[in-house]
Amino acid sequence: MMIHKHRLLVFGGLMVAGLMSSLDATVLGTALPALVGDLGGLDRIAWVSTAYVLATSVTVPLAGRLGDLFGRKPLFVAGLGAFLAGSAACGAAPSMDWLIAFRAVQGAGAGCLMASMFALTGDLFEPRERARYQSYSAVIFAVSALAGPPVGGFLAEHLSWRWVFYVNLPLGLVALGLTVPFLRLPRPSGRRPVDYPGIVLLGAAITCFTLLTSWAGTRHAWTSPWIAGLAAGTAAFLAAWVLAERRAAEPVLPPRLFRDRSFAVACAVAMAGGATGFGLATYLPMYFQVVGGVGAANSGLLLLPMTAGLLVASLGAGRYVARTGRYHRLPAASMAITAVGIGALASLDTGSGLVPAGAYMAVLGFGAGLSQQVILLVAQNAAPRRDLGAASSGVFAARMVGTAAGMAVFGGVMASRFEHEAGGRVPPGTAPAFDDVVRPEILRGLPGPVRDGVAAAFAEAFSTLFLTALPIALAGLAASLLLRHVPLATSPPGGSGGSPRPPAE
Repeated sequence: MMIHKHRLLVFGGLMVAGLMSSLDATVLGTALPALVGDLGGLDRIAWVSTAYVLATSVTVPLAGRLGDLFGRKPLFVAGLGAFLAGSAACGAAPSMDWLIAFRAVQGAGAGCLMASMFALTGDLFEPRERARYQSYSAVIFAVSALAGPPVGGFLAEHLSWRWVFYVNLPLGLVALGLTVPFLRLPRPSGRRPVDYPGIVLLGAAITCFTLLTSWAGTRHAWTSPWIAGLAAGTAAFLAAWVLAERRAAEPVLPPRLFRDRSFAVACAVAMAGGATGFGLATYLPMYFQVVGGVGAANSGLLLLPMTAGLLVASLGAGRYVARTGRYHRLPAASMAITAVGIGALASLDTGSGLVPAGAYMAVLGFGAGLSQQVILLVAQNAAPRRDLGAASSGVFAARMVGTAAGMAVFGGVMASRFEHEAGGRVPPGTAPAFDDVVRPEILRGLPGPVRDGVAAAFAEAFSTLFLTALPIALAGLAASLLLRHVPLATSPPGGSGGSPRPPAE
C-alpha cells in the first residue's frame, strides 16, 4: 500500500498532466495567425483543433476500460508518452498536413491522460477523501481555460508558435518524475479479453458525432447531405455498438453499470451539465463583443465571475462531502441553481450593464461547480473496483457529449434567431452573416444605426439561446432528484478490492 506522502506526489503529477493536456486544447487559438503565416494551409486550419478534439473524444471512453484491463499505470505512461511525442512532432512539423496528423497523436495521448487522471484519483484515495482531491481538477480546467489564450499569444509573439508545443516537454517530464517512481498499484489479475468490436464501433460512433457537432451549421448546412450522413452514421454505429456490448465478455462500457441508478443519473446530469455549463460558456464572450462592444481579448476576461463561481462551488462541495460523507442532494442543487442562472442570463438586453451579466454568470458557474466532480464520485461509488476506469471515463465522455451537442444545437438556434431578428431591425443586405458578427473589423465598419440593430438582434438571439437551454437544465434537475444516498464505499487506497457498498437509504 502506498504511503500518504507518495500518494500526494503522484496526485501532483496527475494534476500537472491534466493541466498540460487541457491547456493544449485552448493555448493554440491565439497562435494560429503565426502558425498559418509559417506553414500556410489556411483552408485546413480548422483541422488543427478538430483533429485534437476528435482524437481525445474517441480515446477517453476507450482508455478507461483499457486501464481496467491492463492496469492504469501502464496506460498513463503510454498516454503521456504519446502526448509528449505528439507535442515534439507538432513543434517540428514541416507542413500543415503533418501538423494535423501529429495533433491527432497528441489528442489520443490527452484522452488517455484525462481518463487515467480521474480513475487513478479513485485508486489513490478512499471515497470521502477523494471528493476533496477531485475538486482540485476544477482548478486545473479553469486555469487552462483562462491562461491558454494569453500564454499562446505570448509564446507565439516572443518565441515561436512551435513553443506552444515544445513547452509541454518539461511539464511532461515533471509529471513523469512525480508519478512513475511512486505509483504502486496491483496489476489486474488474470487475462481478460479485449472487446475489439466494441472499440471499433464506439470509436466510429464518436467520430461521426464529433464531426456532426463540429460541422453542422458551420462548414455544412444542417440540411446538407454531409450532416444527414453523419447523423445516420452516428445512429447506426451506436445501435451496432449497443448490440455488440450485450454479447461482449468484457465490454468497453459495461451495460451492467447502467442498471445501477446512481451511474445512470450521474451520466444524465453530466450531459445536462456539459450542455448548460460549458456549452453555454462558449457564447458568453460573443455577447460581450457584439452587444457590449468589448474587445475580443477583454471579452474572455469577463468570464472570470463564472470561473470564480465554479471554483468556489467545486472546492466547497469537495470539502463538504469529505467532512459529512453526504452528496446526493448536491447534483439537484447544482441543476436548480444552473436553471436560475440561465433564466437570469436570458433577461439580458442591450441596456443591461456588465455588472448584472457578471453576477448572473457567477450564479451559472456556481451551479455548474456544485456537481462537476460530485457526479464523478457518484459514478465511481456505484461501480465495482474492476469497472472503476470505465465508470470514470463514461461520465467524462457523457459530459463531453453534452457539451458538443449543446454547442451545436445552441449555435443553430443563435444563427436562426439572429437572421430572423436582423431582418426586421436593419435594412436588407446590411447585416453581416452570423459567422462574421463577432469579427471586430466587420463590426467597426458598420454604420451606427446598423450596428445598433445588429446588437439588438444578437441580444434577442442570445435570450432565445438561454431559453432553449432552460429545459435541459430542468431535465437534469428531474434526473438528479432520482439519486438516492448510497453511503460511500470503504476501500483502502490503491487496493484491489474493498468492502461492499451498504444498501441505499
